[in-house]
Amino acid sequence: MSIVKEFQDFAVKGNVVDMAVGIIIGGAFGTIVKSLVSDVIMPPIGLLMGGVDFSKIVITLKEAVGETEAVTMNIGLFLNNVIAFVVVAFAVFMLVKSINNLKKKAEEAPEEAAPVAPPREQVLLEEIRDALKTRG
Repeated sequence: MSIVKEFQDFAVKGNVVDMAVGIIIGGAFGTIVKSLVSDVIMPPIGLLMGGVDFSKIVITLKEAVGETEAVTMNIGLFLNNVIAFVVVAFAVFMLVKSINNLKKKAEEAPEEAAPVAPPREQVLLEEIRDALKTRG
């Protein structure tokens, strides 16, 4: 089998396409969550803490000298990313929990009941009928 044919078979499999769609949607979701954290959640928290802009919280390791920029640890940006991670992790948790609940309900659903056996009288009448047919 040629490499092109193998790649074509791989690329058109349903699970690969589903994975690609998931990655694209996940990237878009990550962008939305990042904006939610930095533009919606953090400003009110900063306001409650006395007007702190979390994106500007830094620890300066070395001051700027001339053309050389300062060396800083960006604690505020890290905090924003931690909160964004928590939001994404919670959303994924809720999604997985919902899927597991649906699977559990599907497993618990009663399967189709076996056909009910006819009453004993009906079975006896059918046997009598069949016996009469064979006699005559």
